Amino acid sequence: MIDVDVAEVMALERELQTAAARTDPRRLTELLAPDFEEIGASGRLWDLASILEMLAGEDDGTPDIEVRELTGRMIADDMVLLRWQSVRGERRARRTSLWQRRPEGWRLVHHQGTPIA
Repeated sequence: MIDVDVAEVMALERELQTAAARTDPRRLTELLAPDFEEIGASGRLWDLASILEMLAGEDDGTPDIEVRELTGRMIADDMVLLRWQSVRGERRARRTSLWQRRPEGWRLVHHQGTPIA
């Protein structure tokens, strides 16, 4: 059985991969922590400001990122680690996301993507 917190975070991760969320700066700032960081599949390091700037260049016609094989587990009372595969067109990557429960709710604090050949 999946923990209620893990299930909630999995739903937030799926939402974050939709064009609707990715093109909504207000929603992104609700999902991403102020100290968010990402090591992208490209190897680039992103912070909150740079990821918001990059996503502002996407439009709502950009395809959603398909989330496959999503699994998660609690690693502390306030931390959930997710593991999944992304598919967007021909691009595929293995991904991990670390979500933290904060006073304002669950926030993504760290994300990593590794390309799959």
